Amino acid sequence: MNPYALAEQAGRELTDHLGGPFDAAVVLGSGWAEVADDLGDVEASVAAETITGFHPPTVLGHGGSLSAVAVGSRRVLVMAGRVHLYEGHSPAEAVHGVRSAVAAGCPTVVLTNAAGGMNPEHGVGQPVLISDHINLTGLSPLSGPAPPDGYAVRFTDLTDLYAERIRTAVRRADPTLAEGVYAGLVGPHFETPAEIAMLRGMGADLVGMSTVLEAIAVRHMGAEVAGVSLVTNAAAGMGGALDHQEVLDAGQAAQGRVAEVLRTLVASL
Repeated sequence: MNPYALAEQAGRELTDHLGGPFDAAVVLGSGWAEVADDLGDVEASVAAETITGFHPPTVLGHGGSLSAVAVGSRRVLVMAGRVHLYEGHSPAEAVHGVRSAVAAGCPTVVLTNAAGGMNPEHGVGQPVLISDHINLTGLSPLSGPAPPDGYAVRFTDLTDLYAERIRTAVRRADPTLAEGVYAGLVGPHFETPAEIAMLRGMGADLVGMSTVLEAIAVRHMGAEVAGVSLVTNAAAGMGGALDHQEVLDAGQAAQGRVAEVLRTLVASL
């Protein structure tokens, strides 16, 4: 099935199972799965694989639920977990979740991730607003057959991809938040010190294995994008040995802080 039609079907199923409307969607990255319980009151939940086109996450630290959560006065679709290119998924599969969220009526999608920190000013356990990204996957969710009638042409303007309006409101509410540029690679291996030196030279502050294709897909569908990285480790060559368990442990330790940041972000929409 055409990926846009597949997302439209999934969007209808999300509304049927979880109700509507939604004020935003939040995609939770590695180590963030339990944050949903701290965000607000869970009104309804469904296993992701029961919705058309969704695959159960296979990566440790990613949940597999889709929930409607009341965050203050906002109603949020919380997607606990995502699938990645390195699991063997296509770009269309990697962005199916966020396309479905927009099809379900979410006007804003908040993308979160665990990231390696390349900026010495960003410590482990620190949430950082994404101000821009560098897509080094070599791929785009807009490649392939042209979007069908009713959708924008694929030549999407990414000038204000991570909406400045949202970032300004969030920083006004929480002036302690830093901003940074996220570099997205395919993975699943961590980067080499030489690659990190290259990325720093390109202007990146954060590095990870997700988010960039989702952000492009969301913007193409006309919704706003916000992004938050949790620095879970110092990047290669800037600290000790790298380990995925370290990423999960850092996410667990910072759970309260990241939930606070997400509540602030949602309230700022």
